[in-house]
Amino acid sequence: MTLKAYNFIFALIFSVTIYAQNTVSGVVVFSESNKTVENVQVYDKYSGLVAKTNAAGQFQFQTTKEEMTLVFFSFEYEAKEIKINTLEAENLTVELHDLTTQLSEVEVKARKRRVFEMQRLKDVEGTAIYAGKKTEVILVDQSMANLASNNARQIYSQVAGLNIYQNDDAGLQLNIGGRGLDPNRTANFNTRQNGYDISADVLGYPESYYTPASEGLEEIQVIRGAASLQYGTQFGGLINFKLKSPNPNKPIELITRNTLGSYGLFTNFTSLSGTKDKWSYYTYFNYKKGDGFRPNSEFESKNVFAQIGYQFTEKTSLTGEVSYLHYLAQQAGGLTDDMFEEDPLQSNRARNWFKVNWLLYNLKFAHEFSENTNLTFNFFGLQASRDALGFRTNRVNQIDPGGERDLIKGDFNNFGFESRLLTKYKLLNKNATFLIGTKFYKAKNFQQQGPGSDGIGPDFDFATDEFPYYANQSRFDLPNLNVSLFGENIFYITDKFSVTPGFRFEYIKTQSDGYYKKINLDGAGNVIFEETVEEQQEFPRAFVLMGLGLSYKGNNNYELYGNISQNYRSVTFSDINITNPAFSINPDISDEDGFTADAGIRGNYKRFVSYDLGFFGLFYNDRIGFVQKVAPDGSITSERGNVGDAVMYGVESLFDFNLKGIFGFNNTVKLNYFINTSVIGSKYTHSEQVGIEGNKVEFVPDLNLKMGLRGGYKNLLASIQYTYLGSQFTDATNSVTPSLSGVVGEIPAYDIVDVSLSYSYKRFKLETGINNLLDHSYFTRRATGYPGPGIIPSAPRNWYATLEIKI
Repeated sequence: MTLKAYNFIFALIFSVTIYAQNTVSGVVVFSESNKTVENVQVYDKYSGLVAKTNAAGQFQFQTTKEEMTLVFFSFEYEAKEIKINTLEAENLTVELHDLTTQLSEVEVKARKRRVFEMQRLKDVEGTAIYAGKKTEVILVDQSMANLASNNARQIYSQVAGLNIYQNDDAGLQLNIGGRGLDPNRTANFNTRQNGYDISADVLGYPESYYTPASEGLEEIQVIRGAASLQYGTQFGGLINFKLKSPNPNKPIELITRNTLGSYGLFTNFTSLSGTKDKWSYYTYFNYKKGDGFRPNSEFESKNVFAQIGYQFTEKTSLTGEVSYLHYLAQQAGGLTDDMFEEDPLQSNRARNWFKVNWLLYNLKFAHEFSENTNLTFNFFGLQASRDALGFRTNRVNQIDPGGERDLIKGDFNNFGFESRLLTKYKLLNKNATFLIGTKFYKAKNFQQQGPGSDGIGPDFDFATDEFPYYANQSRFDLPNLNVSLFGENIFYITDKFSVTPGFRFEYIKTQSDGYYKKINLDGAGNVIFEETVEEQQEFPRAFVLMGLGLSYKGNNNYELYGNISQNYRSVTFSDINITNPAFSINPDISDEDGFTADAGIRGNYKRFVSYDLGFFGLFYNDRIGFVQKVAPDGSITSERGNVGDAVMYGVESLFDFNLKGIFGFNNTVKLNYFINTSVIGSKYTHSEQVGIEGNKVEFVPDLNLKMGLRGGYKNLLASIQYTYLGSQFTDATNSVTPSLSGVVGEIPAYDIVDVSLSYSYKRFKLETGINNLLDHSYFTRRATGYPGPGIIPSAPRNWYATLEIKI
């Protein structure tokens, strides 16, 4: 980017006009008793929420507008709409009446969010287009999940078709996939926080070691494969964690949550937020510590987030964010199938450790040129590291002899910016919306593998001097450069039917510069061969992805939608630069490509039922996976490489029934039942590998079912959830007989029951529950590397209790 362009950006950010601010304030009371009403939401009818009443029924905010239409909304009272002149709008008194059935548009939207736990994104939100796409939004504060431990099985219970690894009891990492995509560290999704990237390296190493605390989230946005045009090329789509916003009506609000649970679990979540004049802020600290449900699995985690915003004018704002995560976890190692059957909670690894340091930063500038044209500019970056240390062998039942350990260190340093311009216009007297955006991303990564110490504790320094002839030694600099241009346009053919074509141009330049060593020892441990192999690679490529979305909204009750979009996944440097005794890498491994298609119907009927019934197809070329091969000595080894072309197809559905509305219960009762079902078929359609064509695809359970009943009376709420996943393969050979390493083999079907309970009283809230109520022994993961290799058992029955205090 030229100096002239930089000057333009900074001039745009800082050369803004500061308008006079008018104060609007008042008190809200109940008309019959004249008592003040707390937690009334005050909306500007055209721009959204601007304030909430405090414990004394008071509200206050500032605006540059001279006239406003305000809507006062509470679930216990009838909504009220008033027009005001902001020059004379201090010390207002607003009376609310008993609830009636006459609802305003704002009230309908607000009540709808409370009836159902899941909602969907609108055609246009901010500077993003979602028309015709399969979108799902989890309203986290309405969830009855175990938020203290980020229990993904509960949090994502209404997102259809997700396959989730469940192998720790603190939620330190999120591992979700779906539609045949490997769940490992959510690497097949583009993961973002408040709209910016948070993974290690978006293309070179798209694994997410950092996941924001669920207790600090407002919502989680999930957009399936068609998100590839706006957010990146991944087959999975987008997962965007939207954190809570500053309290708009108080200069300071304190929330603290403390949790105790099984196996020594203790967590604390404390947040501060508020708004004063043009400044706003939100910050939290999250601490987790526990012994783990297996021996040798203790952990400690510290996570800090801080956001500060400045509203120059009603149309211009600047927001800065910083996130930091540090955690250290002992890893109990993997098991063979025989070991799991003998005792699923055993561990024979006492010297395996894992450490993560994650620092994220982002600066967001937003400007509204007019009611129809908006600009956002994000500058973001990451400085992070992850270190893995332990004894690894392809025979995981082997007792650790206590010698040197394998140490893998990775450093990730990247920065980038993404700018978006969205404008609404008329075309042949029909509405249309145009989005154009660009992204620049540059990464400088470093990875080294070699001997670790022969001690017990978490010593993450290389011990090359002590063990100079350790076999697995390598060191690589791994820079990446990515430049992209993307655009989409909604054409409203009629008032009900829209067509949204889009494109994404990608330029990717992947580099690798380093060495690895070849060392052979004889039976006595003497060196008989040693060679240092220098390696320098440069892999530039450029391509265009295309997509199309369709939407027909017959009325407010239903929408027919469909989309098709191309996808692309580059080979990660962990695919080619890591030595792993559990498997080998095919030297000809290459990038993957394909496309995703969705079609369905969604909506709600008279607020009695919310539904989304859809069909999908995922077409995958040169899919990377594992195959079993016979070595020259007759042994069977696992090889990772391009297995072949595959297709995954199926039906996904979510039905959420508002039983309160169906049976006519009064407002003190809440009762919902949901059923989330995914039925998927899959097969390899072509392969150069022997015995693969016609096989099923890995990580595809035939049936993925979640259903639950949640409800309560007044402030007492309860939930029970049932989860079932059918069996699934972990390699393209469809091996049922497990390997000695436990890395490949079938993952058996399993089912789980979770129960939750919460009670609120004024500023206090108590949450408790039991996960895996029936205490089933099961596993969801065969790890190829750390925290294994081998079977990683899932948590047995465990309980938690959380006390929340809001001040």
